[in-house]
Amino acid sequence: MAKVLIGVVIVAFIAIIGFLIIDPDLNPVNPSNSNNITEISTNQGSKYTIEGEVYKSGTYVLSDGITMHDLLEAAGGTTANADDLAYFENAQLKAGTTYYIASKFDENDICSKSEISKVNINEDDAQTLMTVNGITTAIASSIVSYRNENGNFNTIEDLLAVYGIGNATYHKVRNYVILHS
Repeated sequence: MAKVLIGVVIVAFIAIIGFLIIDPDLNPVNPSNSNNITEISTNQGSKYTIEGEVYKSGTYVLSDGITMHDLLEAAGGTTANADDLAYFENAQLKAGTTYYIASKFDENDICSKSEISKVNINEDDAQTLMTVNGITTAIASSIVSYRNENGNFNTIEDLLAVYGIGNATYHKVRNYVILHS
């Protein structure tokens, strides 16, 4: 019985190696590679990552000085659920940054017909900003101060430059803010 079991394991191992030789692009099971991520690489340019309501989330190598429009085009465009108030197509992008396209409707409630209630980080006052879960009094004040000193936010990711907003807060609020009306 042990000889049969060892024989089956050896045959299975040889079959796996054979399939990898036949199709070298076949990746063995890798939990970190379970996302539908597209990576396009060339020898020139910088990496820009986009996620959220786009057709092909992923990292793209594009020329420097691109706009959100260029990155969206590389990602196959936005889905029907993309909130076009949450990004500026002409915003200049920074290489090495991950950009997020927010959704209009709650992804977890497929029956919902009402849009997610959002605040405008370029126009709303601190009191209104605090209606978003995750934006405290201090963070709302920091957003208003940052905007007064540096001008309007061009991307949602600019929130990461605001004092008091780290990755956790950014991920918590990014679907509940817009940049223009």
